Amino acid sequence: MGRGRVTLKRIENKLNRQVTFCKRRSGLLKKAREISVLCDVDVAAIIFSAEGKLSEYATDASMGRILERYERHSFTARKLNRTGHQSQASWALEHAKLKARIELLQKYQRNFIGEDLDSLSLKELQNIEQQLETALRRVRLRKNHLMLEYISELQKKDKTLKDENSLLLKEIKETEKEVTQQPLVEQQTHESMSSLQLNLSEMCQAGANGEPEETQRQSQLLTVMPRWMLPCFNT
Repeated sequence: MGRGRVTLKRIENKLNRQVTFCKRRSGLLKKAREISVLCDVDVAAIIFSAEGKLSEYATDASMGRILERYERHSFTARKLNRTGHQSQASWALEHAKLKARIELLQKYQRNFIGEDLDSLSLKELQNIEQQLETALRRVRLRKNHLMLEYISELQKKDKTLKDENSLLLKEIKETEKEVTQQPLVEQQTHESMSSLQLNLSEMCQAGANGEPEETQRQSQLLTVMPRWMLPCFNT
């Protein structure tokens, strides 16, 4: 025989009510565990018995996290619900508040630049003065920081330019030294050639006069110098 349909009403018998509670509680917690595993969802179940005993189940034992998420969701839903049902009067009140806030900020701005100060008390003026001094100190600190960075950058550029200038001066001095030494070398070479030609002429003349020693010197020169450099032999 099939199981008859149970009428949903309070069980009057206390013993039967307790047995039914234990069975249904176990089945409910089992179903919660199954749906969390099968569908990969977060599930939390909280049950208080008639005696106040707590029975609960939460996915991965994260009851606090699930409750916090529920609170956020409920708050957002209530807020959207209130926003959706706001009346025109509420919008007008919000507009008036924002307008008053803007006017107050504009008044503070005029006070900070030295305008509309007649209606301010001594304490309010002292407060504005203190805020301006604090802002001025921050501006000066930032300005000094930027100036130090700029000076440091200029010093680095100055050092680089000095190094490049020193290198260029060194190259210029070496070039001038080479240019100065070149005429001297040419002059010494010219003098050596003139002296050599003079000696060779004397040797040729002495050879023509029949001097044996000069002839021997001429023969020695011929062994170290080509004949085309000796003018007396080219004639």
